[in-house]
Amino acid sequence: MKCLVVIAHPLADSLCHALARSVVETLSAAGHEVVVEDLYRSGFAPALGAAERQSYYGARFDDSALRGHIDRLLAAEALVLVFPTWWFGFPAILKGWFDRVWAPGIAYDHADDLGPIKPRLHHLRHTLAVTSLGSPWWVDRLLLRPVRRVLKTALLGTCAPACRFEMLSLYRAEQLEPARVRAFRLRIERLLSRW
Repeated sequence: MKCLVVIAHPLADSLCHALARSVVETLSAAGHEVVVEDLYRSGFAPALGAAERQSYYGARFDDSALRGHIDRLLAAEALVLVFPTWWFGFPAILKGWFDRVWAPGIAYDHADDLGPIKPRLHHLRHTLAVTSLGSPWWVDRLLLRPVRRVLKTALLGTCAPACRFEMLSLYRAEQLEPARVRAFRLRIERLLSRW
């Protein structure tokens, strides 16, 4: 499959980058075609500009500054997102990637009456979110796993409803022993080996 791996962490020596390397190695070893989109390294600008926002409901979304990002998303049959969960949400750069790249005419179409949107990412078969959190698991559950809900229901549920979604969360990431990191990497490898 054509796999897009999107990394959203500013530090190259971070846990997220180490986990992303495991993702890329596992997918490549299985024979998948892998494209890496490191949002910080590429200098992705997360802010939705005025012209882009005005074009959201126009005849065509202004994608002139985003063509490469859009092409990579549209070519992907599988998507892996690797990011830290900060304040129980996405890093701003990843949220901006959704705002700017998952746009009308690309990820979905507006309904004529502006009712429920119509999905366009029919080619996307698998999505895996790999994230780290400083909090323990029960705090995420207490808050009803907000990042998982947004990804599964709001984004994939409306733009790629046939896509299989899975999420692996590494809790208490600021107090990690090497054995926990190894065990988490094995979970990633086992899950991706089923693709």
